[in-house]
Amino acid sequence: MTANQEPDVADALVVVDVQNDFCEGGSLAVAGGSDVAHAIAELLRENTYRLVIATQDWHVDPGAHFSDDPDYVDTWPRHCTADTHGADLHAALPLELLATRFRKGAHAAAYSGFEGTTERAGGGPVALADSLRELGVRSVDVVGIATDHCVRATALDAVAEGFETRVLLGLTAGVARESTGRALEAMRDAGVRLEGEPVLRD
Repeated sequence: MTANQEPDVADALVVVDVQNDFCEGGSLAVAGGSDVAHAIAELLRENTYRLVIATQDWHVDPGAHFSDDPDYVDTWPRHCTADTHGADLHAALPLELLATRFRKGAHAAAYSGFEGTTERAGGGPVALADSLRELGVRSVDVVGIATDHCVRATALDAVAEGFETRVLLGLTAGVARESTGRALEAMRDAGVRLEGEPVLRD
């Protein structure tokens, strides 16, 4: 890149589910989650994105999504219950740099940030894809937790909704090598641009 070139940055950054329950010490912790939170915070402070939004699991009563005997595929331990510390965004994230938050999964399982909604300034919910289009967003970078679950689902939906999509893998944390490998293959096959390597610890 020369001094006169613009940096290779998308219109918007989508920060997926960087929440206390998904970081070390949380009820469904992903190894490396806290490090990813701090690394994303550094990126946000560079202030190179026109728009930064965050997604959050925000469960009220998601039915069979919660289980006392989870299979870690379709059912999970209780996590990110609405209005609890576990559902809050990680303290490392500079909240003042976020434009808004899109919350998902109140009464059913929800993995993709594109299942989330936020409240319009004038009242009423708006979905992520509609909000991005209204703001003229054409390309998104996706970061967050977990590479093999909610990051994967969000990136796949972003492409399906017509956005040019890139996942910055160094700013994601994966649960397991096998499922992360499958997620990377699925995203690549769908046309998601992948950069770097995911945080993944045994």
